[in-house]
Amino acid sequence: MAVKIRLKRIGMKKHPFYRVVVADERSPRDGRFIEEIGTYDPMKQPAEIKIDNEKAVSWMKNGAQPTDTVRILLKKSGAIEG
Repeated sequence: MAVKIRLKRIGMKKHPFYRVVVADERSPRDGRFIEEIGTYDPMKQPAEIKIDNEKAVSWMKNGAQPTDTVRILLKKSGAIEG
């Protein structure tokens, strides 16, 4: 089972809001997930990023791969060095 750290969209039309989740890569974007580790609100100025860095690092140590967008968010929140 390959595990990804990715975004799950929960916002309304034209007003995106995302949850950062750990999910099996075969599950749909807004479908089942294993654990929620944070949120991302791109509509605020500046964009609001709240991620539990300890959980993110522990999932990556266990083999979870972040998507490109989540990797950028993790760098901004300080979870990974970049």
